[in-house]
Amino acid sequence: MPKKILVVEDDVGISKLLKLHLNDLSYEVVIIGDGENGLQLGRQTDFDLIILDLMLPGLDGLEVCRRLRNASINTPILMLTAKSSELDRVLGLELGADDYLTKPFSFKELQARVKAIFRRIELSIKTSEQPVTDNITVNDLVIEPSSRNVTVAGNKVVLTATEFDLLLHFARNPGRVYNRTQLLDKVWGYGHDGYEHTVNSHINRLRKKIEKDPANADYIFTVWGIGYKFNEHHIGQAAQNNKLKSSYDFR
Repeated sequence: MPKKILVVEDDVGISKLLKLHLNDLSYEVVIIGDGENGLQLGRQTDFDLIILDLMLPGLDGLEVCRRLRNASINTPILMLTAKSSELDRVLGLELGADDYLTKPFSFKELQARVKAIFRRIELSIKTSEQPVTDNITVNDLVIEPSSRNVTVAGNKVVLTATEFDLLLHFARNPGRVYNRTQLLDKVWGYGHDGYEHTVNSHINRLRKKIEKDPANADYIFTVWGIGYKFNEHHIGQAAQNNKLKSSYDFR
């Protein structure tokens, strides 16, 4: 079945071009021109991706994103933002968007981003289906690669697909320091100057979900001036076994 994409964009010209270029990749595209109807359709219909403009009439894209995530709709979200709206980009990522593109953008770049999102999801599914099913346990944190479940102190943590991929990549490489460019390449599947906010915001969201005190992390540490690393201490035996196997690589 073709991938199904919801585009929430009020600019008719842009939405038509989006549909044209996404149809070229054999994706099925549904266009909605306002936030209220986009939110409703995003809740009621299973999409493989939501492309969400932030500047929408009525309910804006930030609010649509927030309500979708609050409703436990974890469909990947690619935001479209204005070049000058850096604060909105950060807020959108903090609210649960997976990635963003800044207008004006090339449609080749859009196609590349969409393909990268789908490739990452497909690879993560294939990885979870492999016989390597050892769980990773660090203190109260348990990561189950086969089911893509995460618990902290026995309580289930709801993560988006990208959040899970980022956490699993860290946990399978404890103690290794990654800068933002490396994480963009390993987890998102591309490197692009100026998109470091994507990494920062996802790590901030992960910390809010898995850390007792996000300001004093137990799991994902900041290595000042370089990047981030995962707690290399108290790794469960399953994680030690995983380190001997192939790493979680989203190329």
